[in-house]
Amino acid sequence: MSLKNLINKEKVPTHVAIIMDGNGRWAKNRGKDRTIGHNKGAQSVKKVVKAAVEIGVNYLTLYSFSIENWNRPKIEIQAIMSLLVTFINSEIDTLKKNNIRFTTIGDITSLPVKVQKKVNYAIENTSNNTGLSLILALSYGAQQDITNAVRIICKKIENGELSSIDISEEFFSKYLSTANFPNPELLIRTSGECRLSNFLLWEIAYTELYFIETLWPDFDKEDFYKAIIDFQSREMRHGKISEQLAKKGYTL
Repeated sequence: MSLKNLINKEKVPTHVAIIMDGNGRWAKNRGKDRTIGHNKGAQSVKKVVKAAVEIGVNYLTLYSFSIENWNRPKIEIQAIMSLLVTFINSEIDTLKKNNIRFTTIGDITSLPVKVQKKVNYAIENTSNNTGLSLILALSYGAQQDITNAVRIICKKIENGELSSIDISEEFFSKYLSTANFPNPELLIRTSGECRLSNFLLWEIAYTELYFIETLWPDFDKEDFYKAIIDFQSREMRHGKISEQLAKKGYTL
């Protein structure tokens, strides 16, 4: 029996974010080139996107390429960029068929021109879809995103367009690249690492964290369902106590 049958469809997280870690180690463990691990990891992406659609997740953010990843060997970067283009070419029809909206966060302008064009093509051709929003974090870094938001707000203050008294948490969030999406309720990280690696630092203030030893290329639909079930077993108190939540019917 699939673990999907144990999921409470009324309590599925609206937004799930994933740090897809372990492609390189998966390949190394098999005596293969790291690029082989990335190719295998792309298959896991397809499985998880399908699983998310099946259980009703509305937003799925995948940490695909961080700003720090630009420091990797040039050949590996080229392989990842090529894989992104291949993924879009092979999956664009599937995205349309399944009403999936493709979008991104991060500095897309830093990607190779060919990749930028392909990414923009996917965004434009799925912009009217109303199902799952598949968000790829590309050339993304949370610290950089926060810093950029501060710069924009400071400039507006200098120009007299804003006053410091206008700034609140909600106001600040509107200047982040994630402004159009709700904050994640669940963050999954694979490969046994227990760190955030500069990913959605502002947005995950109250996000449930789930760490799993499985390397990303081995992560499948059942692993995803298991993370959802674990999420549903938790009590999100947000500073309150259990009794307060129970009175309002919030206890999971």
